[in-house]
Amino acid sequence: MPNIHLENLIEAVLFAASEPLSAKRLTDIAQQPEEAVLAALDGLAKRLTGGIRLSHTSGTYRLVTAPDAAGIVQNFIDDTSRQDLTRPALETLAIIAYRGPVTKSQIEQIRGVASEAMIRNLQSRGLIGDAGRSPEPGRPQRYAVSHSFLQHFGLTSTDDLPPLPEKDAHEN
Repeated sequence: MPNIHLENLIEAVLFAASEPLSAKRLTDIAQQPEEAVLAALDGLAKRLTGGIRLSHTSGTYRLVTAPDAAGIVQNFIDDTSRQDLTRPALETLAIIAYRGPVTKSQIEQIRGVASEAMIRNLQSRGLIGDAGRSPEPGRPQRYAVSHSFLQHFGLTSTDDLPPLPEKDAHEN
């Protein structure tokens, strides 16, 4: 385990996670006894009393926005979703359109950077949606473009997308 306090390690993992994690999963990740992980989760819940809180539901844990901050956070999300799509969002959307259905990790492997925010942004705009679970281990969520995407871009299906340029033989 890295030289970091267990409570801080769990906080970092929950911050990076795209879905709630069980205590068992956190125990496996931290490579610590379950009792230590549960104590760290308890400490984290007591420490996070401001804008971010630790939510515990159905045996899973997740970092969430505090209820009293929800209004301003929603305003921020609404304002952000009204803006034009950024280059990273368009890049993510293109990957999903051409390769979909794809998992978040497949998108991140192609882009080389974390894509959780881009996926959330595209979902909130209704341009992509859930496409079931992947059969790979852990059964991660898959994403595909939505009917709204097709309508927005004047397509009847992803078969109508222009072909990707041929990769130059000299490129890797």
